[in-house]
Amino acid sequence: MCTPKACVHSGYKMIIVMKQNAKKESIKNIIRIIEDKGLSAHISDGKEVTIIGVVGDKTKLHDQNLEIAPEVERIVPVTESYKLANKKFHPEPSIVKVGNVSIGGGNLVIMSGPCAVESREQLFDTAHAIKKSGAQILRGGAYKPRTSPYAFQGLEEEGLKYMKEAREETGLAVVCEVTSLAAIESAVKYVDMLQIGARNMQNFYLLKEAGKTGLPVLLKRGLSATIDEWLNAAEYIIAEGNPNVVLCERGIRTFETATRNTLDISAVPVIKSKSHLPIIVDPSHATGVREYVNPLARCAVAAGADGLMIETHPNPAIALSDGPQSLTFPQFEELCQELRPFAELMGRKF
Repeated sequence: MCTPKACVHSGYKMIIVMKQNAKKESIKNIIRIIEDKGLSAHISDGKEVTIIGVVGDKTKLHDQNLEIAPEVERIVPVTESYKLANKKFHPEPSIVKVGNVSIGGGNLVIMSGPCAVESREQLFDTAHAIKKSGAQILRGGAYKPRTSPYAFQGLEEEGLKYMKEAREETGLAVVCEVTSLAAIESAVKYVDMLQIGARNMQNFYLLKEAGKTGLPVLLKRGLSATIDEWLNAAEYIIAEGNPNVVLCERGIRTFETATRNTLDISAVPVIKSKSHLPIIVDPSHATGVREYVNPLARCAVAAGADGLMIETHPNPAIALSDGPQSLTFPQFEELCQELRPFAELMGRKF
């Protein structure tokens, strides 16, 4: 059997789905047939169903009649370039643990905090406020990739230290964006989850390095990325042996100028149909306007999102980054109250 990394680079040609509760002997028989033909097999064990990914030239199996082999349910061809992120290979929705928080599996997880960590006081005030309202994860930017080189770039490791202290005081898990290998090497000492921002979605070196850490990774969709490109970016992380990837829809660039970006709410059901990975939505960056955050957050929950990322700030008017889209603490509390009936309607625990 091949390692996940080898399987991805070779490419699954087809997937063999075994019947429910298939016997180990039947599974071993299929693996033996595959390997006798010089191919590789990768096993995914679900609660009731085992799936075998076949790597190599599938034409070598044309004379084996695997469709009628004992306890084979069906054979599924794989045409997509992403494999490990593919729902065909992993039919059951994945659950990603971030600290003591589970993303996926019927939970509605709220990540909130300032776009940029500006001071210890600002971060601690925010952490206490969002926890009181119901958030489970504190987000904060210590490294800020900005359009202008003169804009505030973040407190870097000092900001990471504040995040760790906030976690210890409040019990919230913490997530921070990383923009380089040096940032990753610093962040792994302080945070529970790494974030790859939209501008770095196809920074393949950064994706691989984040995957190597083993920490959960929040992967934001690129500004103009298709969904397949986004899932292929996730594949880079998973291919390093790290399955703990959460996708984040944060709006894409279109011709529309009424909002900062255009929130692709259809990405939620599309991802659910193509991949087993959890998906959250960031209506703050999608709109750039705080008045639009609440209605789009409700839409995201109704569409089936596993969580939300909402920017909050003690005083958005003086925020060093993205003040116009940040909610005040009372506004965030109001949003959380509004979301509870939507979460209940969708069968989500919040």
